[in-house]
Amino acid sequence: MENALIIGASGGIGQAVGAALSARGVTVTGLSRSGEGLDVTDPASVDRVLGGREGPFDLIFVATGALELNGRGPEKALGQLSAEAMVDQFRTNCVGPALILRHAPRLLPRDRRCVFAALSARVGSIGDNRKGGWYSYRTAKAALNQVLHTGAIELARSHRRAICVALHPGTVDTALTGKYAKGHPTVPPGEAARNLLDVIDGLTPGDSGRFFDWRGERVEW
Repeated sequence: MENALIIGASGGIGQAVGAALSARGVTVTGLSRSGEGLDVTDPASVDRVLGGREGPFDLIFVATGALELNGRGPEKALGQLSAEAMVDQFRTNCVGPALILRHAPRLLPRDRRCVFAALSARVGSIGDNRKGGWYSYRTAKAALNQVLHTGAIELARSHRRAICVALHPGTVDTALTGKYAKGHPTVPPGEAARNLLDVIDGLTPGDSGRFFDWRGERVEW
């Protein structure tokens, strides 16, 4: 791997992944709202910022996402459902990565192995959902998983060695999870980054379109 593009490079996981790649000698391009003004939910912003990038990038890693938006956290019951909260979750956790993926065919190389990976979450798994709740966040992540699975099918037609996957990083000790990690073991961002990169290193084109956790184990849809 020679070149990597990190979307959401100012966040806990994005920063850690960028640092880990740089330590390997990989040339890292980091993009974020705070740095380059990249608003992943705004098509014009995505086109402006990514349109100026030439690539090719051996890895595009999307580390954006949010569990709590506009002061609204995960719902515990149906009575807490809000249309506005659901739309906000979709814009951030599904539409944003999808708009980045739209640029992948141009930014990924066609002549060698390359990876597009986006952070999903195990709670987005329909088959693994046994606790309920968290309607908006779960649904947005499930929709993201479908986007990545569908994108993998299209990418394979023009980029035969491309890999497009959803990744569950585990519960990482960041601002995103701080309020909701009680009772769950957490790992620091640096460790999470190393875990995720180990998974990415082991992927083959046959794994494209799938959902993996930080141990490299498949997560059911």
